[in-house]
Amino acid sequence: MTTIHHKEMLQEHVSMEFSSSTTHMQTFSQTTKIVGEEVVTTKSSSTTEFFSLVTRSSNIPAGESIPEFVDKPQPVTAPEGDKAMFRVRVQGNPKPNISWKRESGTPIKESAKIFYDNVSKEHVLKLEPLTSDDSDNYKCIASNDHADAIYTVSLLVTEGQEKLDFKKMLKKRGPPPPKKKQKVTDEKEMLEILSKVPKKDFEKVCMEYGFTDFRGLLQKLKGMKKVEVETIQILKPLEDRETKVDTTVVFDCIMELKDPNVKMTWIKDNEPLRIQYSLGKYDVKQMGTKYMLVITNVNMNDAGTYSLSVGNKRISAKLTVLDEPLKFLGEMKPMKVTERQTAVFEICLSKKVPNFVWKFNGKELKRDEKYEITVSEDGLTHTLKIKDARLSDSGEFFAEVGDLVQTAQLTIDRIPIKFVSTFKNVRVKERSRACLECELTSKNVTLRWKKDGQLLERSSKYSMSHEGKRAELVIEDAQLSDGGEYTVVAMQDGDPAEYCSTAVVTVEERLATVKSGMSDVHAATGSPAELCVVLNDEKVDGVWLKDAEEITDLTGAQIVKQGAVHKLIFPNMGPEHEGKHTFRAKGAESEASVFIADPPTIDPSVLEALAAHPVTVKVGHTANIKVPFRAKPLPKVTWYKDGMEVTEEERVSMERGEDQALLTISNCAREDSGIVMLKLKNDHGSATATLHLSVLEPPGLASQPQVTDVTKEAVTITWNAPTQDGGAPVLGYIVERRKKGSKLWVPVNKDPIQGTKYTVDGLLEDTEYEFRVVAVNKAGPGQPSTPSSSVVAKDPVKPPGLVQGLQVSDSSNSSISLAWLEPAEGDPPSGYILEMRAEDIKEWSKCTKIPISGTCYTVGGLTERQKYFFRIRAVNEAGWGEPVELAEGVRAMPPPGEGCRQAWGLGPNILAPHLPLWDLIPQEKTGRCCDQERVVHACAWTELGITPGASLPKTNRQNENQKPHSLCAE
Repeated sequence: MTTIHHKEMLQEHVSMEFSSSTTHMQTFSQTTKIVGEEVVTTKSSSTTEFFSLVTRSSNIPAGESIPEFVDKPQPVTAPEGDKAMFRVRVQGNPKPNISWKRESGTPIKESAKIFYDNVSKEHVLKLEPLTSDDSDNYKCIASNDHADAIYTVSLLVTEGQEKLDFKKMLKKRGPPPPKKKQKVTDEKEMLEILSKVPKKDFEKVCMEYGFTDFRGLLQKLKGMKKVEVETIQILKPLEDRETKVDTTVVFDCIMELKDPNVKMTWIKDNEPLRIQYSLGKYDVKQMGTKYMLVITNVNMNDAGTYSLSVGNKRISAKLTVLDEPLKFLGEMKPMKVTERQTAVFEICLSKKVPNFVWKFNGKELKRDEKYEITVSEDGLTHTLKIKDARLSDSGEFFAEVGDLVQTAQLTIDRIPIKFVSTFKNVRVKERSRACLECELTSKNVTLRWKKDGQLLERSSKYSMSHEGKRAELVIEDAQLSDGGEYTVVAMQDGDPAEYCSTAVVTVEERLATVKSGMSDVHAATGSPAELCVVLNDEKVDGVWLKDAEEITDLTGAQIVKQGAVHKLIFPNMGPEHEGKHTFRAKGAESEASVFIADPPTIDPSVLEALAAHPVTVKVGHTANIKVPFRAKPLPKVTWYKDGMEVTEEERVSMERGEDQALLTISNCAREDSGIVMLKLKNDHGSATATLHLSVLEPPGLASQPQVTDVTKEAVTITWNAPTQDGGAPVLGYIVERRKKGSKLWVPVNKDPIQGTKYTVDGLLEDTEYEFRVVAVNKAGPGQPSTPSSSVVAKDPVKPPGLVQGLQVSDSSNSSISLAWLEPAEGDPPSGYILEMRAEDIKEWSKCTKIPISGTCYTVGGLTERQKYFFRIRAVNEAGWGEPVELAEGVRAMPPPGEGCRQAWGLGPNILAPHLPLWDLIPQEKTGRCCDQERVVHACAWTELGITPGASLPKTNRQNENQKPHSLCAE
């Protein structure tokens, strides 16, 4: 008895997510024969292999790609207890992740091994040992950010013959009983037993029955007569089939043929089938002892009786085709996809129809770039793909065929916002710039920024930017309080979800060190000065202190920060800026002192005043010379008088104050007058001041007043200034009078008289008066002069006029004789005042102490050949007349000889009586002459009014016997 198990497999693939798919199917059978009561079982199986791709984005950046199978997995058919290995090699950017799944949803068994072969660069799924439960379609899924590539292959686990026999024997016999050796009476009986067992079990059976001559029995068994077998043996006949339109049906049978070349013919309703000309309608296959007829795309005309004619045998079976009413095989399921992906609706009909349509919002859909409408090869499965799904594609889609309608809802989810790069925790120093940035998968988003859960607003502290897919938060000048958790919240229209990226900003206290510290500063008053500190960090701030007090409002001070350089600037240095200054920052401190460093200076106006106005003090008084100055530190003070350094002594003391130098000279004497110089010096410079110290005393005696004019009411007197002015110019004079014989002097004027001539009026007529003069300067009035000669107040006698005819009458080596005539005008003189002066002296001196009463006078005691000048004036009671001066100087020497006179032709009275010819000729025009050893230059003739070469008038000779001499000229 033979039992046939047949299983018809209908394999369908419904793709609602994949963008492409292919299916390959191969059908085969395997037969196992079991001796005796064992069952011959055939299993019909198929191999599956197809590929699908699910894309996530339509725009793939340059340099990136979707996953791609370089080496694809292959379907595997293996017996139970064996092993199966699927190997794949994939590529893509970003690098794909590989996962394995069973199509049935059953988890892959725990004993399976999934690993990556570093040598072959392949991903491997290894199943070992195989069981019938492992049969399934296995999916290899390669995924990256852009797509999922899915390759599906089948694993078919078969049952091996030997294994199957052994299992069935175990099942029929149960556990083997304890082995006992059986006894056989003779060899014939043993041969009869061996003829019933397989050849491979001969040795085993012989051992059980105690026969050891195994080879001898085998030879005898071969010689026994064999049983004849039939030429065609049908193990499984054809069976009736019942199927539907547009399906595939298979008629199969199992036969053992003695002659494998026997003719076989398939027949339908007594008509042989023309297999080769059926265009794929019929197909004949053989797998071992199994013979099959495959009929595809069954229709109503295919119903009938099908037979297989083999040799002289024929087996038949009936095919019944069922015509069912049109209906949907299943329901169209609602779809929910993410925007930009492809949504797929699929529906199966019970039979092929021509009037199937897809609709959306009541409008029939046509195949275009948006919609891809396809029908399977059998015309039963209709597929609608909505490409690049958008929110506007949400709604109900309709599948209509005649009166049959199915609907399904399409829901479009927004593409979740993802952070390509998220916020990273940031650690910055205080006062630095902290930057948080991220990149999103979409640029059409709305961003909100938070710190510790509180919403942030844009300000000078926080700067938010969103350009394209990049977002950035910048924290300027970060303080310790700016540390915390910062979050960016991204949202998009039509998506209630909030997508966040969070990072922690840590602000560390910024500590600095001094890179370059301060040094003490010495600066002049009014000059610029600065203190400078350089830190190692330009972000660190600090404070300035003066004498341990923070500087908040120091007049004339500027605080400047230039990067890491901190300055305290004094544009105009002043005393208020002196002191100890400290710069203090976190972790750093520097200090220095500021000093006024003024070189000694004396105000120019003071110097001008000292030069223009001498320091004046009276004799016996104390002179205090003060010179103000500015200097820091205080200078060394040195005083000089007429170039000699002044030292302290009994009358002299020196003091130095903060702003002045003082020289004190007590009990001043006239000798203390002179040029006084002050020298100031410190480490930064020096200064000098020069002044004149004038120690004054009242002026000396004026000369004895001389009466120059007298009337009955007034007397005019003149006098000369005193020879000693007392160290100061004479400011004027006080004139005093008294009656002769009286001791009471009466001042004539209240205010000093500026000149040296004054008319005293208000006198009593015929009263005799005396006058004296007191000179006055800054020191006060001096001593009175010698009283004038007494004079009677009465109308004056006229003074004499000019003396006439003053001439030299004679001369010698030691004397000169002069003669003159009385004045022609004025009252007669009472005498004459003769004055003289040598050539090299400018002052005139009287030749006599009293006036000369005559009209000639010889001045003696002269120096030989010295030239002298003379003047004379007449005097009487009215006073002195005006002086008359001799026109030329006269030399103390004898006059020229008589011979020269004759030679010159001059008379004795030429030019003037007693005037020697020699004196008529300028000295520079004279040479040596005959007896006088002097000559007269020819150029002098013209000055004498004598024509050169003319005869000179005869002159008196001192020696009458002397011969005339000719005039000599050089």
